[in-house]
Amino acid sequence: MGQMLAAPVGLCRSRTGRLEMSGDQAMRELAASLPVPEFETTAFTPLSVPLGEARVAIVTSAALHRPDDDPFTATDTSFRTLAAEDRDLLLGHWSPNFDRVGYTIDPNVAYPIDRLRELADEGVIGEVAPRHFSFAGNQPDTVAEVRLDSGPACAAELVADGVDVVLLTPV
Repeated sequence: MGQMLAAPVGLCRSRTGRLEMSGDQAMRELAASLPVPEFETTAFTPLSVPLGEARVAIVTSAALHRPDDDPFTATDTSFRTLAAEDRDLLLGHWSPNFDRVGYTIDPNVAYPIDRLRELADEGVIGEVAPRHFSFAGNQPDTVAEVRLDSGPACAAELVADGVDVVLLTPV
């Protein structure tokens, strides 16, 4: 077996020799140790209209925001409202381990607004909601504030907009 070259700055080799961001293994171990909440009931409800008549919104954890919005801060549990016509959204993730290349090439990987428009044009969904919402994915261990405060507040906004279906894009 040949000698492995040193990893470039900011990268390290995994146990299998694959190049990774330096914090990837530490983040995997941390995530595996976090408690996962268990719920007695499900938040999902049956669709009340045919999908071809449904108003669809996106909720993403990509920490997207408009340039004139306050950026997300570390462990920020609030959300940002995105108008359907907004473009030039900024990706505000704090983690140095977060790979931004995919989003830079095609924002639809995190915020598939163009794909939703295509589905609406094809009659697969009824319409694209006027507003969409973004949270930061880097949350405190219990995500209690999101579950008990900002999550329900966002859900109320979705209900106010007459949204039938939410497309969640965890990033």
